[in-house]
Amino acid sequence: MRNSLFSSRHPWPRVAAAAAPLVCAVLLYATVHPVHADDSAAGQAQPSVAVQTVRVQRAAIAQPVRGFGSVAATASNVTTINLPYVSRIVQMRVQAGETVKRGAPLFVVQADPAAVLAATQARGALALAQGELIRSRSLYDKGLATQSQLASASKAVDDAREALAAQNQTGIASGNKIVTAPFDGVVLQLSAAQGDQLQAGAAILQLASGASRDARANVTLGVEPTDAASIHPGDAVTLHGLSAALAQTSIDGRVVFVGAAIDPQSQLVNIGATVPLAQTPFIPGTRVAGDIATRTGTHWIVPRAAVLRDGQHAYVFQITPQNKAHRVAVSIAVENGGRYGVDGPLDPALGVVTSGNYELKDGMAVRAGGDGAR
Repeated sequence: MRNSLFSSRHPWPRVAAAAAPLVCAVLLYATVHPVHADDSAAGQAQPSVAVQTVRVQRAAIAQPVRGFGSVAATASNVTTINLPYVSRIVQMRVQAGETVKRGAPLFVVQADPAAVLAATQARGALALAQGELIRSRSLYDKGLATQSQLASASKAVDDAREALAAQNQTGIASGNKIVTAPFDGVVLQLSAAQGDQLQAGAAILQLASGASRDARANVTLGVEPTDAASIHPGDAVTLHGLSAALAQTSIDGRVVFVGAAIDPQSQLVNIGATVPLAQTPFIPGTRVAGDIATRTGTHWIVPRAAVLRDGQHAYVFQITPQNKAHRVAVSIAVENGGRYGVDGPLDPALGVVTSGNYELKDGMAVRAGGDGAR
């Protein structure tokens, strides 16, 4: 009888029958639960946010207040030229808007004959009084005049001398007289024309000083009443032209006075500034804008985009060396365009987040994209 593989003498059939259910169970588990080599690494990864940062530094920063006005608009910078006697304009040598130097001819006048006569009579009265004094002193020496008469003659000389001095102070003279500019400036307005007969003290023209060498204001700016309280004499002001030709031109000066009342016409508070305008295109009458630096101080300077608010509180995020977001509470001291001046416990060695900060929470992992523009 042939031997069979399935005969009872060999145990393989029984082993195979017992192992078959176990193999099936292993294959079924592998199908339902596939094994991946990176399962443990994926379980340990944490989400992170991509951010951009900038460095911070402490520096001086001011909050600008803008005002609008014009050059040479204050009375302290404008002089009215007139004459203290009746006169007639013989010839006008200048016109409105013309720049003149000190000593340059402005106009030619002729004094009224009556005014010239008064000056002549004053000189004659002095000569007569002096002669009378000599005669009185001679009589007194001879005992023919009293002390009182001598004193009266002496007083008459003094009175005549003062009257002549007053006439001379007016500058009156017979014939034509040339009146010259008392300083370098610009003719703002002509109030008289050639041939006009003028009364004493009547305005002939207005002359504006183009450059102020003292503390007088030569620029007036109007600001909102709510901003006026933060402006003080000595604050820096940067002047800009409003016309297209002067849009890129600026010049620096200082505030010299702050108005204490609201202008009834503009409803603004007037601010006076002194600005060195000599040899500049800012001629009298130029419409200008001025940025006044207020609340100047030293603070942390950060971009506006870096500052977030949580209710009434402001804060920024800094990135630690471990690439973690660190929330820092700050207070805003100054706003200047796209920058803030803030105070708070900032670390100058750590960057401040300017992009992606809205997604951050304190302690969150980040991917820093490098420092942006400072």
